[in-house]
Amino acid sequence: MQVLQQDQLAVKYLTPEDTRVAASLLYQAYHDDSILRTMLESKKELDYEAKLRALIREELASFGQGRQPMIGLFEADRLVAVACIFEAKSDLQASRYWHWRLKLMMSAGYLQTQQLIEKEDTIRASLDEYGHYYFLAFIAVDPHIQGQGLGHYLLSGLDDLVLSNEASSGMAVFVTNVEQKAFFLGHGYQQIKTLEFNKVSGELMFKAKTTDIMEGGL
Repeated sequence: MQVLQQDQLAVKYLTPEDTRVAASLLYQAYHDDSILRTMLESKKELDYEAKLRALIREELASFGQGRQPMIGLFEADRLVAVACIFEAKSDLQASRYWHWRLKLMMSAGYLQTQQLIEKEDTIRASLDEYGHYYFLAFIAVDPHIQGQGLGHYLLSGLDDLVLSNEASSGMAVFVTNVEQKAFFLGHGYQQIKTLEFNKVSGELMFKAKTTDIMEGGL
């Protein structure tokens, strides 16, 4: 395993030139996601992988068009981890762009697209009481260099993002396995609700903006 140079790590916003690498990291991270496996169900593995690539491509495009935060962890000029976030009151959160829905329906299928949208609507309704929050939609670390605390380093950068927005109440995330839950619990997130989609359950978690965040960060 390659050991990174910690003094060369930096959290930055992604540029359009970073999108290809970001898409690759997300594809590897979500290839075996249990909910996406059920929602993008295909008889052939190649068909599933094509749908997953299409989903990630359209998601990244919608984040860019909606000017929502896409944040990367870089070692010098190399992108090693990525997180995609949206604000609760943004256009991206309020409704998906029509061309996003159309493109995804054409590549992933109508039923699959509707299921993904219903999942987002359910999560959004469960977070109504938290007001103007951020939602961590995707997070991925280069699988070749995991185990070096890069995910926690990236989450610390997201704490700074929350702090920089006076209107923000905190950061939410939805996770589907024990390892993910432990990871976010270790960074101060609290479980608020169990949700189930296509017979796959997961935990909706939230980290409120507190003085702990204000005094911490990078």
